[in-house]
Amino acid sequence: MKLIKSILLLSFSLFLTTAFAQNKTVPEVTLKTLKGESKNIQDFAKNGKITVISFWATWCAPCKKELDAIAEVYEDWQEDYDMELVAVSIDTRRAVATVPGMISSKGWEYTVLTGKATELQTAFNFQTIPQTFLLDQEGNIVYHHNGYVPGDEFELEDKIKALAGK
Repeated sequence: MKLIKSILLLSFSLFLTTAFAQNKTVPEVTLKTLKGESKNIQDFAKNGKITVISFWATWCAPCKKELDAIAEVYEDWQEDYDMELVAVSIDTRRAVATVPGMISSKGWEYTVLTGKATELQTAFNFQTIPQTFLLDQEGNIVYHHNGYVPGDEFELEDKIKALAGK
């Protein structure tokens, strides 16, 4: 009986390792710019830069706090690490209308896209926001985290710095 349990546990572990290893690239998902143009998220993943993709919504206080905190260091990150951040709003169609005004009032310099929450949550396998993914220069997902507490941006910077080889 112990042998069967061990084999099952080993098989399950191998399955999980394989499943997660295969899901290291950004899925193909079409999003919209604030002007209504269609963009494939993979275009941002395969741009040769370190890329941060942050899923957020206008009603999500921790999302806005995280993006505000990153905004304070974003220009330095771009200069020091040759990176970019893509903020993807998962707001409803009605709430998306408020996104441009919010971005303008906050002074966020990010590329902002919008998409359907359920489609994105399924494609990227997440449930809650903020959800932040870090991609290497080849577009592989190398780190992700959900939620936000003050200081998370410094942990993210450490990961970015390592990818940049600095």
